[in-house]
Amino acid sequence: MTHPRVQQVAEIAAAAGVDGVALIPGAHLRYITGIDFHLMERLLVIIFRPGADPVAVVPSLEADRLRATDIPFHIFGWTDTDGYAGALTAAAAELALDGKRLGVETLAMRLLEANALRGAIPGLDLVPADDALAGLRLHKSADEIAHLRAAIAISEAALQAVLDAVRPGMTEQQIAGLLVMEQLQRGGGAVPFEPIALTGLRAALPHGTPTDRAIRPGEPLLLDFGTTVGGYASDITRTFSFGPPSDRFKDVYAAVQAANAAGRAAARPGLSAQEVDRAARREIEAAGFGDYFTHRTGHGLGLQAHESPNIVEGNTQILEPGMVFTIEPGIYLPGEIGVRIEDDVVITADGCESLTTFTRELVQVGGG
Repeated sequence: MTHPRVQQVAEIAAAAGVDGVALIPGAHLRYITGIDFHLMERLLVIIFRPGADPVAVVPSLEADRLRATDIPFHIFGWTDTDGYAGALTAAAAELALDGKRLGVETLAMRLLEANALRGAIPGLDLVPADDALAGLRLHKSADEIAHLRAAIAISEAALQAVLDAVRPGMTEQQIAGLLVMEQLQRGGGAVPFEPIALTGLRAALPHGTPTDRAIRPGEPLLLDFGTTVGGYASDITRTFSFGPPSDRFKDVYAAVQAANAAGRAAARPGLSAQEVDRAARREIEAAGFGDYFTHRTGHGLGLQAHESPNIVEGNTQILEPGMVFTIEPGIYLPGEIGVRIEDDVVITADGCESLTTFTRELVQVGGG
């Protein structure tokens, strides 16, 4: 019997009009094999073809991990001493893909793998398969959602612990480090992205990097972070006031809060992704801050912190039960203030459920 996830890839290949799909270490390969291979200098590529067992060209030190799965890989191992050329040539003969089309992930495939495949397989045409592959992990199972819930619970508990610990003079880097430590202590795995902790006017940088700047009374504190459980990621943003907020801060916060609520209220099966973006964006535009909401309303969440579906204008993809994504409107006034409120939601049979539950009210922290 064909492994169900291998069969999925075969069906994707057929639907995409390619003769096979080549994957390198990353979320798709982890989803199919259950193994989290590291992307490194050693070539590792697995090729899936309709009606055939997958062919794996892997460093010999990784081969036993593939053999331990219930997938019948045809393994071509190579050692550091011999190099991968011989293994790849032998695999090419097995693949019989001369002059054929092979689908790849354009955001993942490196020149290392692309050039090696082209060199070993005469006339091989590498073509994008990103859109087709996006459907592989689009609908989360009950087990996947359970992992997401667990990761989010850890992040929310860690967030409260960090807020209780924040004091005047702490730097952005110290606060970011606390977020990582508190999540690890609660059982979180590797962070899916480096945590963002921004203070004062630096909160107006949507993807700012924490520095040694110390927090001061009356400033915003924007925290965007996550952890993983079973490889599945949480992704949460909340913005706080360190000490009493200014009226300007309150006005900006209220607009983002309304946009977040509107996005969550709009999300339901049968609606397009862009309609959720429009619902959130309307609130910010109505408050007069439309020019300062400079990114999409959300992105998919799962084995990667950013995956399909994208909640953005122009994406007419229809939302369906099991899709998980963020709703994270923000307002960024350069040199002044920034506010973002991000929730992780799952589409249900009749609406959406917010997997994140941390308060969205404007909270004053730090006793500043």
